Amino acid sequence: MSTSETTQPTRTLTDLHDLGNAVENIAVNEQVLPQRDSFGRSYATGKRKNAIARVWIKPGSGKVEVNGRDISVYFARPVLRMIINQPFLVSDRLDQFDVYCTVVGGGLSGQAGAVRHGISTALTLYEPALRPNLKHAGLLTRDARVVERKKYGRRKARRGMQWAKR
Repeated sequence: MSTSETTQPTRTLTDLHDLGNAVENIAVNEQVLPQRDSFGRSYATGKRKNAIARVWIKPGSGKVEVNGRDISVYFARPVLRMIINQPFLVSDRLDQFDVYCTVVGGGLSGQAGAVRHGISTALTLYEPALRPNLKHAGLLTRDARVVERKKYGRRKARRGMQWAKR
């Protein structure tokens, strides 16, 4: 194969309008395909604080199971269940997917955030067209805030020892 066959003709962009057209052509040509396993499920990992959630979603009646228990049993507080349902509300897919997930580490609040992150990522893998809505709502970004570690010579992470002159 000669080098003339493999190289593309070079086009120069004269202004930003040409750049916008070039980017649109690339976006149209590259269509993202859904990623599903042999059972028709999509898998994703979600993280928040010290919690890690492994999430599988598949079309169904909207049943959510966390560590083998129903969502209302595992996450008793309504606020935590609302956090978990956010990806479905944003994408208008409430009660259309069954969710099975396993969560380890952290507390209940961190685990709910991890499940939400995992569901959002799994939805984008199952249906790539949902990505812009979920991205705009901020559900695909991993919340990287974690507890600051305690430093040597201090009582807490930042609190120093109490000192009195007299």
